[in-house]
Amino acid sequence: MSTIHATAKPFRSKVGRRLRSLTIGELVNIPLQPWIWFRVIDLPLTTVNLIGFSAFAALLATGAAYWSMKLRQLRRKQPRLPARRYFAAARILLPIATAAALIVCAVSVARLPGASSWPGLAFAVFAALEYVNYFHVQLMHDNRADLRRLFTSGFRRSHLARDLNSRSNPPLGTR
Repeated sequence: MSTIHATAKPFRSKVGRRLRSLTIGELVNIPLQPWIWFRVIDLPLTTVNLIGFSAFAALLATGAAYWSMKLRQLRRKQPRLPARRYFAAARILLPIATAAALIVCAVSVARLPGASSWPGLAFAVFAALEYVNYFHVQLMHDNRADLRRLFTSGFRRSHLARDLNSRSNPPLGTR
């Protein structure tokens, strides 16, 4: 079997399934969240709410891209994260955009509190938390291994933060 076909084989390990699940979960939430909040619960689709949601969606898309690139890195046994420079740029640009969304939404809540502004602020706050979760400290702990590590060692640097700060990237689970 040629090298091209060997590296193109599906990545079926537990880590591969987890990375695919994280990628899909982030992508599914981009249309799912507005459908729940703006269609099912029927919150108003105001400019402020859309600004907050857009900040949140940008972070979800960044997360999906990261997990997808991490899976590609592992499949191809690459020493560095693919598209690393784009994530480095996002680490600089996303907090500026998120802060702007937070300010706009907070001012709107102060001027006209209610359903026309609170959801936007909530989305912007979640965007800020997602930024911290991806680029600084792992905040999401959704499985036993993560919870066990949290309770025994405390918070740790996020995977993307470690990938951006290292010269090469060893596979997940080896650092």
